[in-house]
Amino acid sequence: MANVIYSINGPVIKLRDTKDFSMLEMVYVGNQKIIGEVISINDKETTIQVYEGTTGLKPGEPVYSTGAPLCATLGPGIMSNIFDGIERPLRDMAAKTGAFIEVGSDIPSLDLKKKYDVTLTVKKGDHLKPGQIYATCPETSVILHKCMLSPLLEGDVISVKPDGSYTVDDVVAVIRDADGVEHELTLCQKWPIRTARPVAARIPTHRPLITGQRVIDTLFPIAKGGTAAIPGGFGTGKTMTQHQLAKWCDADIIVYIGCGERGNEMTQVLEEFSELIDPRTGKALTDRTTLIANTSNMPVAAREASIYTGITLAEYYRDMGYHVAIMADSTSRWAEALREISGRLEEMPAEEGFPAYLPSRISEFYERAGYMTTLCGEEGSVTIIGAVSPQGSDFSEPVTQNTKRFVRCFWALDKSLAYARHYPAINWMTSYSEYDDEFADFYDKNAGEDFRSLKQRISALLAEESNLMEIVKLIGADVLPDDQKLVIEIAKVIRVGFLQQNAFHKDDTYVPLEKQRQMMKVILYLNDKASELVARNIPISNIISTGIFDRLARIKYDIPNDKLELFDDYYKEIDEKLAESDR
Repeated sequence: MANVIYSINGPVIKLRDTKDFSMLEMVYVGNQKIIGEVISINDKETTIQVYEGTTGLKPGEPVYSTGAPLCATLGPGIMSNIFDGIERPLRDMAAKTGAFIEVGSDIPSLDLKKKYDVTLTVKKGDHLKPGQIYATCPETSVILHKCMLSPLLEGDVISVKPDGSYTVDDVVAVIRDADGVEHELTLCQKWPIRTARPVAARIPTHRPLITGQRVIDTLFPIAKGGTAAIPGGFGTGKTMTQHQLAKWCDADIIVYIGCGERGNEMTQVLEEFSELIDPRTGKALTDRTTLIANTSNMPVAAREASIYTGITLAEYYRDMGYHVAIMADSTSRWAEALREISGRLEEMPAEEGFPAYLPSRISEFYERAGYMTTLCGEEGSVTIIGAVSPQGSDFSEPVTQNTKRFVRCFWALDKSLAYARHYPAINWMTSYSEYDDEFADFYDKNAGEDFRSLKQRISALLAEESNLMEIVKLIGADVLPDDQKLVIEIAKVIRVGFLQQNAFHKDDTYVPLEKQRQMMKVILYLNDKASELVARNIPISNIISTGIFDRLARIKYDIPNDKLELFDDYYKEIDEKLAESDR
């Protein structure tokens, strides 16, 4: 008896009285052959979630087995491309079916006609170990693609093609394994998206991911191979912050996952990234970027899969020895997809209707980040930066709280800061980074030995200002002594002149570590000199009237990134202005 649909409930399909399917097997559902995945089996029913709309599907239509799990196709052609949640190329689909995706569109993930200039790195008689590189080809102007043996294979090379132009499906070598079975090697391979790719070793990282965003690099740094969450309510700048990190962080490759976000935001990513010149290479930024677009109007089950598709692509490039950064926007929409599917499966709900396995799914995702020694002996990393969208900016809701358990960097976006046009709207009192102490040697070598002490003093001033503002709210600022009024004025310079950053200004959109250090140093120099005057009973009003505080708040615009020697002039100006107030 053929396997046919028994019931349909949104993206959840059930079959009766069959034992032909295995858990997590990919299947084709209905006459249109919609892609699906087996998610539950018992002796009576088999449950499948499908990754496309089920409109028009009817009971009695056939379900076809593939015998394989849901896999991503990995090979040259991923960079500069844009895929949906199950790695179908959206540009190719648009060319074939128009602006609206047809149900059952079966389009190869990679371009099967495009030829690449392939250089073979092995010869006949070589023994290939799992993950070893056997061919290379330039994928884009900045990314050299390294074709690696599947981690599940090992054997001796029995034939090799000469260097030349090949498509991703062309056989370039043949190996024979220990059982005598021959395996043809092409430029691509498949890997199950829900299974982490194996590595030789996970190693501790002592290198930060440099982003050029002062509040992150200075106060709340993230490691290469680290994990970070950006929680924030509507309009607080989660997507904008991730755009900035994608443009400027010193990762080799960016994987941007638009998971359940608005379509216009993904359009903005596409348009902006295609126009941007990569500051690291001088080439187009898209040459080292791939996009997974699963917008809010796309099928909910594919939204759940998009996170795994993105992390699998990232692990593949990590195995080549690249440092990859994933922007997942947003994991809350992914969790909502889990909740919807769980509800249709009639599972027992946990807190706020989310499934009881929500924490384990979140941990599985973030656990796939890390700094690794790969099977081919290279060092590579996957850094995960996930946006969280708590309803009503309520950070006590389950997705935010469970994400907080599994990430080591928490950049809490503040609604009041965002509405005051302070960007990035990262609240310096509620955010934290657990990586800080691990970067001591890096900062001493690359940013100056006083970088960390300057940062600690800046943090202390901000914390002191926060405490003083509680008093000011109750009884006003006039009753404070001058030394505490000075703290408030200096903290204002730090907030406006240092923490606030302008993404549209050519010198302020990205700031190197040395300039960050010099900015902290000159602000603290003003603090020290003004403190000396206040200690001698010079009124704080005299010091403020010199205009030096407002002058330093504009320093980020006045000093170009390549003319840091201009900082010397500010020390002289501070001395001159404060001398005036002392007369």
